[in-house]
Amino acid sequence: MDVSGQLQLKWESNVIYWESKLTSRLARQAVLTPDGALQLLDTGFRPIWSMFGSDHNDSSIKFRFLRLDVDGNLRLYSWIESRKSWKSVWQAVDDQCKVFATCDHCGICVFSSSGSPTCKCPFKSSTASNSTCLAPYKPECDYGSTMVTYEHTFLYGLYPPNDSITQTSLQQCKSSCLKDPLCTAVTFTNDGTAECRMKKTQYFTGYSDPSLVSVSFVRICLDPVAVLPMDKRVTPLSSPPFYIKRSREFCFRCLFVAFSVTFIVLFVIQLGIGFCFYKRRRYFVSQKASLAYSGLNSNGLIVFSHSEIKDLTGNFEQQIGPKVFKGVLSNNQLVAIKQLQENIEERKFRCAVSVIGSIHHKNLLKLVGYCCESNYRLLVYEFAENGSVNKHIEDSNLAKKLRWSTRIEICLSVARAICYLHSECREFVSHGNLKWENVVLDEELQAKVSEIAACNGGVAERDVEDFGKMVVILLSGKKEDENLIEWAYNEWFNGKAERVADRRLEKGVNLEELERVLKIAFWCLQVDKWMKPSMEEVVKVLEGTLSVDPPPPPFVSRAPLTGKDVVESD
Repeated sequence: MDVSGQLQLKWESNVIYWESKLTSRLARQAVLTPDGALQLLDTGFRPIWSMFGSDHNDSSIKFRFLRLDVDGNLRLYSWIESRKSWKSVWQAVDDQCKVFATCDHCGICVFSSSGSPTCKCPFKSSTASNSTCLAPYKPECDYGSTMVTYEHTFLYGLYPPNDSITQTSLQQCKSSCLKDPLCTAVTFTNDGTAECRMKKTQYFTGYSDPSLVSVSFVRICLDPVAVLPMDKRVTPLSSPPFYIKRSREFCFRCLFVAFSVTFIVLFVIQLGIGFCFYKRRRYFVSQKASLAYSGLNSNGLIVFSHSEIKDLTGNFEQQIGPKVFKGVLSNNQLVAIKQLQENIEERKFRCAVSVIGSIHHKNLLKLVGYCCESNYRLLVYEFAENGSVNKHIEDSNLAKKLRWSTRIEICLSVARAICYLHSECREFVSHGNLKWENVVLDEELQAKVSEIAACNGGVAERDVEDFGKMVVILLSGKKEDENLIEWAYNEWFNGKAERVADRRLEKGVNLEELERVLKIAFWCLQVDKWMKPSMEEVVKVLEGTLSVDPPPPPFVSRAPLTGKDVVESD
């Protein structure tokens, strides 16, 4: 911990590659709590920053410890009694390759096919030993130098670790290295701001991954080439006068033919230009959005300007939902653009985008890019062919596509997505805005959850309650109102659960599944949060691997029993 109260990981005391990022009060000490939380406490011994292990609050875990491992990563370990072994339940740097100097001077960090980080040396140098990966360039190049491109690669200097950073274009970044006799490599990044990082040392390392949008250029000396042979001299022969005359006549005919062909070619070109001009502006602007290095951030998301969004959507011409518009990228990929409120704070918006862009699950709608320009806040998602689930519930014709098995599978898919956010991400993520308008269906009617309100400080209980409401709405096919849940519960309680099912279902209802799904939905809707199940338990019930008891009415608050209550009841 440094003097400012930040918990930091440093390389050789001067390079910070991870920190707790406190924004307010000064931390006095760091503690590891028995329930699996790493906390920073202020002078009043109140927690002001926390990180939680994946088994946080698991009462079966009796032993934990925190350790800075030899690979430079800080990890929290728990003792798993059933396995008789220690398990890592949290680590400071999620991507081991991004721990500074992971490979030291042995190359760059990449992930093997098994998913483990490994060090490889992509550079060739005649003076480098097998264990040392040095820059192949030396200032004494007899035949000049050139740059070798390494896409999806980020390099940084080690000895010394002080890259010079300038704001410039990709081509200028590459050229500046060739002009500097001491430059050995450059890395170009564009995370909203184009930056060129120049290295002037033979000792550098880095990491490579297909998701990275950075590109690196490593300087090498050119090898000598053989001298090209001189052109043979041709001695002109003198020709009789009649040859000269025929040559001139032939040239006049050639000139006439050339003029005619040129006129026809120009006419065809003008027709082509006229045809292309119609699409030129939209294509040009949309193409800019997909350039490899001009608009991608560190999560691989495309950063759009508002003018580019207007062109992709045809000036918001085709609306497919509430503040949702259809668009087309230059590669003909369909996208859906969600227009958010303009008063969203930029810091919170970028935080949410960063979180959403790093989350990947088959039941979460993929975020393609975003726009954060002036007061505009827009999200660009992959396009879901069949639109929102809410649209299918409200439209009688579309509702027929949602058979009973499809509806159960949709509920399960949403539950798995929320379970992933709550317990399988490195940090807890609350959706915070769960409703059927924010769940879409692809061409195979597979559900994908969108509109994650990350960085909103949400809690798991709200997502669980919202999910319970959604289940009742989808199974009944009715719009949400203040009496829907009470009506559905009373029907189930009186042994008439089949009356809750949507009457538009043509191929019947599995009553056993209906009973099980309604039960877990009513548990999700309990007023007391301590009675609500976790999303992991919800998934198991929907899968049929966990039984569920009959729920009490979800409208009455009940205080949890204490030791005193038990004694008095005896």
